[in-house]
Amino acid sequence: MVALVVVRRTDDAGGMTGLPQKHVVIVGGGTAGWLAAHLLKAESARQGLRLSLTLIESSKVPTIGVGEGTTSVFRGVLQSLGFDEEDFLAKTDATIKYGIRHRDWRRLGHSYDGPIDDVYALADKIPGGGSWIDTFCVAAGRSVASPHVFAALMKDGKAPVADVAGRRVAVSRFHHAYHFDQAKVGAYLRDKAIGVAQIDALVEGAVHDPDTGHITALTLDTGETVAGDFFIDCTGFRRTLIQSAMGAGWVSYADALPVNRAMPFWLDLTEDQEIPTYTHAWAQKSGWMWQIPTQGRIGCGYVYSDRHTTPDAAQAEIEAALGHKITPRADIPISAGRLTETWRGNVLALGLASSFLEPLEATSIHGTVVALLLFCQRHLGALTGTDHDGQSRYNAAIAGQVDDFRDFINLHYVSERDDSPFWRDVAADFILPQVREKLEIWQQRMPEAADFSNDLDGLPHVEELLHYPVLDGLGLLNRKVAQTQMAQDRRLQAFARATTDHLEKQASSVARQALPHRLWLETLPKEDRTHVG
Repeated sequence: MVALVVVRRTDDAGGMTGLPQKHVVIVGGGTAGWLAAHLLKAESARQGLRLSLTLIESSKVPTIGVGEGTTSVFRGVLQSLGFDEEDFLAKTDATIKYGIRHRDWRRLGHSYDGPIDDVYALADKIPGGGSWIDTFCVAAGRSVASPHVFAALMKDGKAPVADVAGRRVAVSRFHHAYHFDQAKVGAYLRDKAIGVAQIDALVEGAVHDPDTGHITALTLDTGETVAGDFFIDCTGFRRTLIQSAMGAGWVSYADALPVNRAMPFWLDLTEDQEIPTYTHAWAQKSGWMWQIPTQGRIGCGYVYSDRHTTPDAAQAEIEAALGHKITPRADIPISAGRLTETWRGNVLALGLASSFLEPLEATSIHGTVVALLLFCQRHLGALTGTDHDGQSRYNAAIAGQVDDFRDFINLHYVSERDDSPFWRDVAADFILPQVREKLEIWQQRMPEAADFSNDLDGLPHVEELLHYPVLDGLGLLNRKVAQTQMAQDRRLQAFARATTDHLEKQASSVARQALPHRLWLETLPKEDRTHVG
């Protein structure tokens, strides 16, 4: 006999509040699933909605866990949910991330940093000045990263705090990001979830309403059936609900992103080794290698093109680059792309169930958070699949978000390298027309805020702040154009020089005062300091 599971919401004291107005079922845990649970719970409370949550995940599903990077939006979310940062870092072995170090992308032997802080927040506002600090740096032949405090902290391997009279004081006003093992973070978020029903099971099928096609219940491998009003698919590449049950289509990015396999592995950290405060993206002959440090080890992987090398040759290439053997944890095909509809019927897909991009710019968790926040802002008050106009607009916004991510990653492949068939083929066949068009425009003038747009209601997105370090690092900005633009306003040029000099000195001073990254992490308290509502 099949058991029907009806979940009721209880208050924190354990008393019944009656049948909920809406029951949301999240399928799949991990970072995406448990973030969804926490944010939906917090947002429903903030909006005064009666919502119950059930999360179904199976302990039978293994995780690879070789490192994940976030953007700064993740830290903001943790704070809004009431999590204590030091507790989070101590319990998950997470580390600080200030940006990305790109090695050998422009040419062999060349590297550049992409810090994620905003220098303009520290400078006077200049009406009509555009990206005047970046323009000055390009005109003066300076790296656009040089005025960034996060660049100095990256360079020196420093923590985001200093010890002042026995107190730990933040050295920057900006949100930094994190590196972590996604399995540990998923477990941490699960342990901190309050008022979320949990079921350990695999979803085997779905029951549909014959008239609308919406899912009304899920059948589990335990023999149970879980009914719900709205369903969220966080099952990763399996896409159990959004594709298998609802038939959403797939838009491939194979024409834009040339890598299609991933070989993850670990590297050990020695006890006396400083822990990097950046993601290391190291270009190779047939793709690139990521290195994401946690407190105990470095999660790594080689994403490569199997049109240009074999798994054995890829492993040999990485071992030659590192100077020692590695033990791959897997070698898996990857398919970059996105769903045609991330919200179909009464099913919303998040995380890897919604899209996949190579992990070059930490787009996965960032995209999950923004997609969740946008959904909560626009649609949480009416969880149905009948608002077709709103649903279409939401799907278009998320499609645009992921397409912009794709274009930004594609930009990284505009390179001077021609030392292997992979790089020659990338130059000839993979750079997107819209990327080439923008690069032509930016040879005539500097990038502007108006060059970037989205339909994300003001939520963080990939815009000029993140483009400048990449464009500058790859040598894709025109110094003469920047010099001409600066020469048009000599007072602004002088002010930009003084501001940049001041910011560079300030960044160096901050880095000198900040504690070493590893030393700080080792002193974090292990007791539970989290306070969640």
